[in-house]
Amino acid sequence: MNLKEKIRIVEGFPKEGISFKDVTTLLNDKEAFKFTIDKIVEHLKDKNVDIIVGPEARGFLFGTPVAYALGASFVPVRKKGKLPSETIGVSYDLEYGSDILEIHKDAIKPGQRVAIVDDLLATGGTIQSVAKLVENVGGEVVSMDFVIELTDLKGRAKLEKYDLLSLVQYDI
Repeated sequence: MNLKEKIRIVEGFPKEGISFKDVTTLLNDKEAFKFTIDKIVEHLKDKNVDIIVGPEARGFLFGTPVAYALGASFVPVRKKGKLPSETIGVSYDLEYGSDILEIHKDAIKPGQRVAIVDDLLATGGTIQSVAKLVENVGGEVVSMDFVIELTDLKGRAKLEKYDLLSLVQYDI
């Protein structure tokens, strides 16, 4: 299946000069959504994954069905102040400023095998921060799996030490 045909491109969103890759059309196509989840599950099935970690918000949409299919648990990573129990956080840089991502301190036990699942790999900064959170609580990142990769932004280069899958690649 050609997933590019299932992803809507919205020019000028969220601002002029951006070519936004909209996965809501993929999510709304039951065959394409199932195909996407099945492809990620196929990549992870022999990696003995204990936990799927998904950053908010679209990482939740793809990560939870992957976790279910693998019989793994799911752990959300959220922006500062959104998780109700004790957390650890890591700061990461944005285009204009910085933000903080957090994970529950007790969400991952030392030695547990973790796959990070998200919709998009761009510059790699956010996912690098998610990996740091996982490793800070003792988890082992065994894979990073994305629906889309924006190859011109060279995020993959920041993540060279990790096994990485992207289903669809776009030049900007």
